[in-house]
Amino acid sequence: MLSTIPFDLSKISDADLEKQLLRLGLIAELDAINLYEQLASLSKDEKIKKTFQNIAKEEKEHVGEFETLLLRNDAEQMEELAEGTKEVESID
Repeated sequence: MLSTIPFDLSKISDADLEKQLLRLGLIAELDAINLYEQLASLSKDEKIKKTFQNIAKEEKEHVGEFETLLLRNDAEQMEELAEGTKEVESID
């Protein structure tokens, strides 16, 4: 199932709008990755399978672009990302 926008963008403050737009872009790209990887796993035709896999890979690059912009525009997101990394690294 593809994601839907869970809020009314017209009610978002100007200060938060760009961050929310970037997060929506991330949601869309992650949905696309899931879709293309699922389609690739179902295809029996190698050319079709490889095409879906290549497109999924391109979508992963888009995730990186949106994530980079989000981290540049949301200091709290950057801090929490670092905290999450520390938590994962502390797991035995």
